[in-house]
Amino acid sequence: MTEELIQKYKGHIKTKKTLFPNISNQKLNSYLKEIADLCRIKKNLTFHIARHTFATTITLSNGVPIETVSKLLGHSKIATTQIYARVIERKVSCDMGLLKKN
Repeated sequence: MTEELIQKYKGHIKTKKTLFPNISNQKLNSYLKEIADLCRIKKNLTFHIARHTFATTITLSNGVPIETVSKLLGHSKIATTQIYARVIERKVSCDMGLLKKN
């Protein structure tokens, strides 16, 4: 499947130094809205939300080292990635508070 996608876009007019065509943030958000509509998702999906979810829910919450997440997100400073880690810490603290109440 991956190889098929790479071959599909090989030589595409919008692939200068990348494997896949670059699209604008506006166009990507438009596609995400269309996907959300098809899936009956009521939230407003955006690239920013997708990136945040990837960083917090998919990587950091599953034990991927913060240094790796930083590289994946293209951050030049680890401090930028640590913002996402603080979100995880707050969620853990909140969840533990709920557990304590029960």
